[in-house]
Amino acid sequence: MTRLVQAICRAIEIAVTLLLVAMSAMVFGNVVLRYGFNLGIDVSDELSRYAFVWLTFLGAILTLGDNSHVNIETVVAWLPRHGRRVCMGATQIIIMLCAVAMFLGTEKLRPFNATLNSSVTEIPMSWVSNAGFVAATGFFLIALVRLVRVVSGRVSDAELAAFAGEHAEEKTQ
Repeated sequence: MTRLVQAICRAIEIAVTLLLVAMSAMVFGNVVLRYGFNLGIDVSDELSRYAFVWLTFLGAILTLGDNSHVNIETVVAWLPRHGRRVCMGATQIIIMLCAVAMFLGTEKLRPFNATLNSSVTEIPMSWVSNAGFVAATGFFLIALVRLVRVVSGRVSDAELAAFAGEHAEEKTQ
């Protein structure tokens, strides 16, 4: 299972990298064309916006998976192991509920987005909004795996320390 998760994370990292490179190239190329030659490629503006949407959602999955998202760790850092486990479990349940709400909200907008096409490329807007489905699914699965680890008692002290904002580089100093 760990290999599968690592492979999925690696694929997402590659996708994020490719999206960032493509977006940067399109924007840079358009800037050079506009200022140097008074020309522009309309498609690159639109595609770079859509790449940014996907980049943001995929990056959020990676951030949650690495436990490097914004946390309010002040209270959790004071708690003993059991208190940290309870907080971590509650947090995972909240994340799962938010992921379900995000998925259902994206699903509710799907029929509307399926009828819209982008103005320049004529890409169905559902292709862009599908990032919500992917992100919600990723968030839910990450939180579910962590919740199972917390409930089964297999969560390590290192994971609890990271959840409480105690990072390995701080302890080595």
